[in-house]
Amino acid sequence: MGRGDLTDAEWERLRPFLPVSNGRCGRWRDHRQVIDGILHRVRTGVQWRDLPERFGPWKTVYERHRLWSADGTWERLLQQVQAAADVAGEIDWDISVDSTIVRAHQHAAGARNRPAADARAKGGRSSRTPGRDTLAEPARPAGGGDAGGEGLGRSRGGFTSKLHLSADGRCRPLSLVVTGGQRADCTQFQTVLAKIRVPRVGSGRPRTKPDSLAADKGYSNGPCREYLRRRGIRHTIPEKADSQAARLRKGSRGGRPPGFDEEWYKKRNTVERAINRLKQSRAVATRYDKRGYVFLGTATTAALLIWLRS
Repeated sequence: MGRGDLTDAEWERLRPFLPVSNGRCGRWRDHRQVIDGILHRVRTGVQWRDLPERFGPWKTVYERHRLWSADGTWERLLQQVQAAADVAGEIDWDISVDSTIVRAHQHAAGARNRPAADARAKGGRSSRTPGRDTLAEPARPAGGGDAGGEGLGRSRGGFTSKLHLSADGRCRPLSLVVTGGQRADCTQFQTVLAKIRVPRVGSGRPRTKPDSLAADKGYSNGPCREYLRRRGIRHTIPEKADSQAARLRKGSRGGRPPGFDEEWYKKRNTVERAINRLKQSRAVATRYDKRGYVFLGTATTAALLIWLRS
C-alpha cells in the first residue's frame, strides 16, 4: 500500500456501495487500484498523464473519475459514509456555512462551449468517443453563467472558482457547491443547505435539517433569514452595520434586532477548519479541471477521504 492509498478498513467501508458491471460493456478495472490513483491525483495535483504506473493506465483512472463525477457516484459514496456516521451518533448537527475562493490554473480554461454530441448534430465531426460529454451535462451544479457554466469567473483574486460548503461541528463537509469566483455567498445559501442529504440506514427519509446553523455577515439578509425561519432552523448570523443603521433610523418601525448569540457564533470556526482540511488536497486548493462537474467531483472525493479518516 502506497502513501495516501486506501487502508483495508477504508476499502471495506466503500466496497459495498461501488458500481458493478452490467456485463454488457466489459469488466471494470479493479476499483481499489483506480480509486487509489484518483486519490493520488487529488492529493498531489499531478497531471493525469503523470500518474505512477502502479495505478494502471492513466486514461482509465481519469475516465472513472470523470464518469463518477458526472453520474453522482462520488456524492452517493459520501452520503453513505455520512449515513454510517449518523447511525453511530458521530455527526454534530450544529453546522456552519461559508465559502472559499479557489485559484484556477490556466489549464482550467478552454472547455468546449458545447458537447461533442451537439457538434455532430450540427454536421460537424468529432474524434472523441460518442456521447462522452452528454452524460455530464445534466449533472452540472447550480451557479451557471460562469465561463459557459463551468464555475469559472473573475474575482478580486483573478481567475477563480468559489467553493460553497456546509460543515458539521467536527469540521467535516456535509455539502458542496461550485460557482464562479465572483458569486456572492448568499446566492448559494439555499442550494448548499438543500444538498445536505444523509440517508437513513433502513427505512425512513434522509435527514436534511440541521439542529442549528451559524454563518457570517455574508448571509445576513432577509431571504436567508426567512428561509431558515420557514424551515424552523435555529441560527445565529451577525447583523450588518448598514442594516443595523437603517433599522435604527426607522425607530419603532424598524422592528426588533435579529437574535445573535456571541458564544454560539464562536463555533463557526468549524467550517473554516473544514476548508483548511479540504485544501490539504492540492487539486482542490488549485483548480486544474476544465469542467465544473469534474472539479466538484474532485472536491467531493477530498471530502469523502476526510470522512473516512476522521
